[in-house]
Amino acid sequence: MSLRIKAVVDKFVQELQEALDADIQDRIMKDREMQSYIEEREREVAEREAAWKADLSRREWDKTMAVVIKVVKFESLYGHGKGMKCITGFEPMEARLKMERDNLEKEKSVLMGTASNQDNQDGALEITVSGEKYRCLRFAKAKK
Repeated sequence: MSLRIKAVVDKFVQELQEALDADIQDRIMKDREMQSYIEEREREVAEREAAWKADLSRREWDKTMAVVIKVVKFESLYGHGKGMKCITGFEPMEARLKMERDNLEKEKSVLMGTASNQDNQDGALEITVSGEKYRCLRFAKAKK
């Protein structure tokens, strides 16, 4: 009888170990996939940001050269120089890129399973782990 029980227990332990090993391998694969996804998203944002900065630099150079040419023409026509202001319209694009970078950081923190403190009326702490959100209500000590 005890040999049968031992055999059943050994079989259960072996199956449990196999299931545990499979779960560990699955988690490792998910972590690798998540990391490669995050790296790809970061690379995309960095490429867009670099392209935007190069475009910004080129446009600012073009505008600066246009202003210099206008000032030189003005000075040559009238004999004295007055400064001209160069106006750039890149603030909306810069704000959009900043918002995109912030969204990437939020997505990354959700995927990595970090806690984020939300400004809720009830003062709850929202924690995101593996894409699942948990709300933890806080309590305060009674005032004396």
